[in-house]
Amino acid sequence: MLALTEAVHSKVNDLEPSPIDPSWIIEGNPEARSRLLSTSTCKTAWTLIWFCTRGKFNWHYNFDETVVILEGSIVVENDGALPKRYGAGDVILFRAGTRAKWQVEDDVKKVAFCRLTNPFPLGFAIRVANKLKSLITRTPLSSRLT
Repeated sequence: MLALTEAVHSKVNDLEPSPIDPSWIIEGNPEARSRLLSTSTCKTAWTLIWFCTRGKFNWHYNFDETVVILEGSIVVENDGALPKRYGAGDVILFRAGTRAKWQVEDDVKKVAFCRLTNPFPLGFAIRVANKLKSLITRTPLSSRLT
């Protein structure tokens, strides 16, 4: 895992091949590359850099993914909505279960923030546990002993 003070700079040459499922490709020969940048301690969240050449393909999201486009442009269609163009600086949220059609117009580079989702009861229990933990760690030890 990266230390807080470490800078991340990733060139396309630093990325590993990350092939798109051939059955998802609609047109062209898009080639994807990526690099994992960080993972949460609990392994339910991670950040990566992803690059892809021109082409059109389907994408299926099994987890929540927030994307920031760093370079290039894409057109995305999902859930029957009209196609929408995104470019550098745009932020997109894809919820788990989303099926989208990507058209990479100009080679695209994105940073992706990915997170596994929990069922509501488990998520609620985690929030309660975290709140209790924060209350305990904020209370001075001397006041906990009396």
